[in-house]
Amino acid sequence: MAVLFGLLWPLERINSIVLAIGKVVAVAALAIMVCLILGQVFFRYILNDAPNWTEEAARFGMLWMTGLMAPLAYRMGGFVGIDMLERALPRVLAGILSLVLMVLTMWVLMVAWERGLNNHIDTLSGKGCSASLRWPFGIEVGKCGEKFQNRFQYASLWVGVNLLILVNLELMIRQIITLAGQGDRLSRLTADEDIAGAS
Repeated sequence: MAVLFGLLWPLERINSIVLAIGKVVAVAALAIMVCLILGQVFFRYILNDAPNWTEEAARFGMLWMTGLMAPLAYRMGGFVGIDMLERALPRVLAGILSLVLMVLTMWVLMVAWERGLNNHIDTLSGKGCSASLRWPFGIEVGKCGEKFQNRFQYASLWVGVNLLILVNLELMIRQIITLAGQGDRLSRLTADEDIAGAS
């Protein structure tokens, strides 16, 4: 059991720090996305001349917001779940079922990790250049010059999958510790009530 706690402690700290930073970035991405969409509506319907880059920039923000907030929601129990079977089972069997589902989740995440890297970031579409989104102030980066490379958008979901893998690993270790009867020694993860409302 000491080995599991030894693995859990640094993983909890890493997840807490990285997800806290991710939450700030995701909230900023959401705020920018809302401003861009409202700006597009204003320019399109009031001035009758909408800039062509706002839609792509809003999509960029939405992808990064999703990639950074999904792991936090998963860790805090914010994903919607059907738990009728789990509630009907005895505590130990429900815990084993939960662990089995986490193992299946890890398998799906590993497939998503490989597909995300090979099918989006490191392919022709990922190496392509943005149609309209440009770096600010005329900055030029890489082969696309002043335009964004598509891999900056696609990387958001791959980063999210990496964070989901870390969170899932932490939750699996926590579940094993709970099944071993040491759950009272674990810290609570659902302290953030605004995220955990869907559990």
